Amino acid sequence: MTHPEYILTLSCLDQRGIVHRVSGFLAEHGCNIIDSAQFGDAQSKLFFMRVHFSADDGSVADKTLRDRFAALAATMQMNWQLHDAHKKPRMMLMVSKIGHCLNDLLFRYKSGLLPVEIPAIVSNHTDFYQLAASYNIPFHHLPLAAGAPPEAKRMQEERVLEIVRANDIDLVVLARYMQILSPQMCDALKGRAINIHHSFLPSFKGAKPYYQAHDRGVKLIGATAHFVTGDLDEGPIVEQDVERVDHAMDPDTLTAIGRDVECVVLARAVKWFVEHRILLNGHKTVVFK
Repeated sequence: MTHPEYILTLSCLDQRGIVHRVSGFLAEHGCNIIDSAQFGDAQSKLFFMRVHFSADDGSVADKTLRDRFAALAATMQMNWQLHDAHKKPRMMLMVSKIGHCLNDLLFRYKSGLLPVEIPAIVSNHTDFYQLAASYNIPFHHLPLAAGAPPEAKRMQEERVLEIVRANDIDLVVLARYMQILSPQMCDALKGRAINIHHSFLPSFKGAKPYYQAHDRGVKLIGATAHFVTGDLDEGPIVEQDVERVDHAMDPDTLTAIGRDVECVVLARAVKWFVEHRILLNGHKTVVFK
């Protein structure tokens, strides 16, 4: 018999007995811990925990488990979430005209390496509608011209949010979506939108950053995946990585290496999100790998 499985994530002020009370609660309700991780941040004075457990006692209903844990959490002023471990989060991808991250995530999804459902792909261009069709995923073309007035941008973003709401989206991934989201859009997607960019910022902004980097003779190429906030490219960082390069490489080679790094970094960040391994810690993140 397969028992229901859950992932509990929580944070609260660090204090004695958190692990004891959580594990005791699970034991009292017929649950078995499969794996557990915790971290106490000396700087923020916050405690973070992720517990993957099975509900072996079939007599304890899902609602009962949630209601009773809510009572415990209230006594310790916890921020907490309880996720069905078997439920695949619903992810929407947004892309413009550069498709390496989109293609990589779709391949991982189709191969079963990324446990998600993808009910929508949104783009301000039509370049990847055939790719979306090959995966049988609805493609939404929502154009936004360069220099469009604020009202046009608001209308386009509202259409994006309508798709998010209609498809019950858990995570929005900006897979090289080359539009700056408005503060209102960032607020609407707070904590559930991840972006990817090269790690040259703020040194090489604008078009062709890898060409700019080549001109300056950089020795490292990197990428950063982070949560989207109203502060452009300054949201809480989820994952980063680098690759070493040298003087013999031309700009196209640097670009290819950079795109490979971007794919890997974004895929890691997305996988950790859908596995409920990321907890926000102010302007930082705690990632239980």
